Formats: sequence, structure tokens, C-alpha cells
Amino acid sequence: MANVVELKVGLHCEECIKKILKAIKKIEDIETYNVDVEQNKVIVTGNVTTEEVIKALHKIRKQASIWEQDSDVNH
Repeated sequence: MANVVELKVGLHCEECIKKILKAIKKIEDIETYNVDVEQNKVIVTGNVTTEEVIKALHKIRKQASIWEQDSDVNH
């Protein structure tokens, strides 16, 4: 079964985004990935853990943290 990993990552420029995508593509067993520049959010789906994705991003010196849903979205 596929896991969905959602992370908050600083997406400052096109070069940052390219590096992040390249790092994600190297992770084994990913099915899909998406980068939301407006929200500084990276979503990876596949047989991966949150720790694996964060570790891959740390290797390229990118800070990543678990995406936390804003509880006040509907208020």
C-alpha cells in the first residue's frame, strides 16, 4: 500500500525546485510526487516513509518538516 508523505520545504527559486525534484526522483519505490510552490509543500506517494524523504532532502541541504494541516482552514 502506498504512503503519502507531505512535507513543508523552502521552495525559494527554480534552482531549489530542480534540486528537490532530482533528490526525490532518486528515492526508490516512489509512485508520484508533486511540488506546490505557493504552499512550500512537497507531496510524495509510494512505498516510502516520511523519514526517507526528509533524509533525501537533508542530503541536498534542504530543511524539511512534516506538513501540518491548519486547523482553522474552514473557520
